[in-house]
Amino acid sequence: RIGPDQAPENPLQVIHLALGNGRPQRIHPRNLVLVGDNAQGVVVESYLALDDESEYLCNPVTEVWVGRNAQLKHYRLQQESRQAFHIGVSQVRLGRDSRYSLLSVDTGSRLARNDLGCVLDGEGAWAALNGLYLLEDKQHLDNYTTLEHAKPHCDSRELFKGILSGQARGVFRGRIIVHKDAQKTDSKQTNNNLLLSDEASVNTKPQLEIYADDVKCTHGATIGQLDDRALFYLRSRGLSQSAARSLLVYAFATELLQKVEIAPLKEALADQLSRWLPQGESIREAYRG
Repeated sequence: RIGPDQAPENPLQVIHLALGNGRPQRIHPRNLVLVGDNAQGVVVESYLALDDESEYLCNPVTEVWVGRNAQLKHYRLQQESRQAFHIGVSQVRLGRDSRYSLLSVDTGSRLARNDLGCVLDGEGAWAALNGLYLLEDKQHLDNYTTLEHAKPHCDSRELFKGILSGQARGVFRGRIIVHKDAQKTDSKQTNNNLLLSDEASVNTKPQLEIYADDVKCTHGATIGQLDDRALFYLRSRGLSQSAARSLLVYAFATELLQKVEIAPLKEALADQLSRWLPQGESIREAYRG
């Protein structure tokens, strides 16, 4: 709970750590975040495992209430065991003139699903839902998002990016609902996916449901592979095939990493991306340069 008019100096990190004990488990965490009027804060919600072999179901529910003229920056990190199942629900409700931003990063679990819902329930509210997912082998991830504009003069932005290799599969269904009285809505939704193998696949379905007549709403989705011309250009500058591919993938993900405003967290996510890529450490240094 962040009380009215409060602004804690440091972020609050909530860590859910799964401890392997040799048998399947069920975990049902419940998180409630209350941000009072005119308050602001940062919450980091993490799901981790001690090893990559533990088999369990993690079934978390997170509720967020952001008061009038309040601000919350929310980071959600899912790095579960590769044998785990993660079925998460996050519901957010925003008051008048409030601001809420989410960055969801998924790299773990054998099968995962995120149901992310946000209701802009006060005039002048603003929301941004961002997501990055790195999938390999036979991992499967569903991202189901709903942005609901219930009041007029509200803005929302949504950007999800996926990078998939092996036989991984991703699903994105983004839904924007503009209610009848939510005039002057401004909403934009984008889902971009990068396939690094012939067997990886993505199903994407952006949706708009508009019941008002004075709005500005757009959506779009892309699924593709690395650009051969960009690879050729990097190869002609002396990079190997593997290094050129990794550099392009790193650049694709950087747009979302740049949204992280906590320096240690940003560094940790960049390290994780570097470890995920072949020659990632050298690529990261080259990209910095």
